[in-house]
Amino acid sequence: MIKVAVIDDKVGNRNIIRDKLLRHGHFQIVLSAEDGSDFIEKMKALPADQLPDVALMDLEMPNMDGVDAIALGSSFFPSVKFVVLTIFDDEEKIFKAIKAGAFGYLLKDESAENISDMLWQMHESGAGPISPGIAHKILQLVQNNRITLVQKKPQSNKNSQLFDLTNRETEILTLVVQGLDYKAIGARLFISPNTAKKHVMNIYQKLHVNSRAQALHLAYEKGLL
Repeated sequence: MIKVAVIDDKVGNRNIIRDKLLRHGHFQIVLSAEDGSDFIEKMKALPADQLPDVALMDLEMPNMDGVDAIALGSSFFPSVKFVVLTIFDDEEKIFKAIKAGAFGYLLKDESAENISDMLWQMHESGAGPISPGIAHKILQLVQNNRITLVQKKPQSNKNSQLFDLTNRETEILTLVVQGLDYKAIGARLFISPNTAKKHVMNIYQKLHVNSRAQALHLAYEKGLL
């Protein structure tokens, strides 16, 4: 039995995906979430033995989109395989999802049988499921040297020093990518929200980014945390 999480901002889509999987008998839906932020919070509340084996992730969602959720989820829950399930097949979406840590990329217009079969094959063989049209585009990206499929190993201490982050800034960066605002960071570290904001601005300057999403991607890609 494969434990599955379904993340999509439209309840109708979540129900369709659930029905597609449940009719084949090999899957158990253990979590349903309406966006990336909702997914992360619900995952944190699950006992370790109830975590999903695979998370089917839509891309376009409010609050936290699929790319950010994959990047953050891959860091927090390394045992979970993140598979994009979306309507988007453009190169930019594919590139961002794979760089964030997506294990597979499926299109929603695949038949229920194809989706189920590819997920089951992933479970049996460990191979990431990819819709045929997406596989062709990924091959083109690789051939054009626009993407590499080897994930970089974390080098936390070395990279934190490379970006000249202090221990306190590394601690705050961890809270930033978890989605905490200045007030919440301040409360956690017993500092004022304004002091927290100043730390975050310093971190952004050192990382050469200007948003939480960019900081999240860089932290994941460079193994800063």
